[in-house]
Amino acid sequence: MAFRHLRLIAVNIDGVLLNDTFSPVIHRFVTRHGRPYTAELEREVFSQPQLRAASALGLPGTPEEVVEAYFRERKAYLQETPVRVLDGAGALLERLRATGASLVCYGGLQRTHFDRHLADFAAFFDGPQYVCTDAIRPGIREITEDVFGLRCDQALFIDDVARVAEAAQRLGTAFVGHPTDFEHSFQRQLMEEAGVRHLVASLDAIDERLLQTVDAEAAEGRLWPRAGEGASPAGEKGQ
Repeated sequence: MAFRHLRLIAVNIDGVLLNDTFSPVIHRFVTRHGRPYTAELEREVFSQPQLRAASALGLPGTPEEVVEAYFRERKAYLQETPVRVLDGAGALLERLRATGASLVCYGGLQRTHFDRHLADFAAFFDGPQYVCTDAIRPGIREITEDVFGLRCDQALFIDDVARVAEAAQRLGTAFVGHPTDFEHSFQRQLMEEAGVRHLVASLDAIDERLLQTVDAEAAEGRLWPRAGEGASPAGEKGQ
C-alpha cells in the first residue's frame, strides 16, 4: 500500500514505540511534592523543553535542580518498570515502511536513548533515523521542513501527547494519537478536545485501512474537523 500524498511519517519514541515511562514518573514526582495533578499541569509540562517543563511544575528549586530531581525519580522508577519495546512496534514499522513514505523517530531524550532501546529497529528509519526535539518542541515544522525538506501537510505524526496534536492542527499536519493508558493521564481527554480524528489504543489499530484513510484526508484537506464539526470517531476512539 503506497501513499498518494503523505511523504513522511514521524513516530514518537516514548509512548508509541516504547512504553510510557514519563506519565507515571511525572505523576509520582508531582504528587510526592504535594501538588495536585491536573489536565492543565499536563498541558503545561508534556512535550515541552525540559527546563520549561520544570519551571511549569512550580516546585522548589531552580529549573535545573528540578530536572535533576526528576531524573533521579525516573531512575528509581525504571528499576521497577524498565523501558521496553511495545507489543506490535515491529509490525507497525513494517506497515509504515510499506507506504513508501520516509520514516523517522523522534523524542525529547538524546540519541543514546534511541540507540539503547531501538537499535534492532534502526534500519527501518531514514535520514538521521532519530531527532531529539528537546530544543525544538514539539518539532513538527523542524522535522518536516528542515530535516526532510517537505511541507507540513505532507507529514504524518504519531504521538501520545495532545500538545503535539494541537501543533499538527495549526500546521495542517496529519496526526494519529496513541494516548497512554496510565490511569491518571488526561491525554486522551485533551486529544478529544483538540479534535483529533484518529485515536488508537494499540499499535495494531494503526493498520492499512487507517493509514489509507489518513492519506486520503491529507490529500483532500480533511485532516481536522471544521469549526463546529467536532471530532469524527475513528481508529479505536473511545475504547
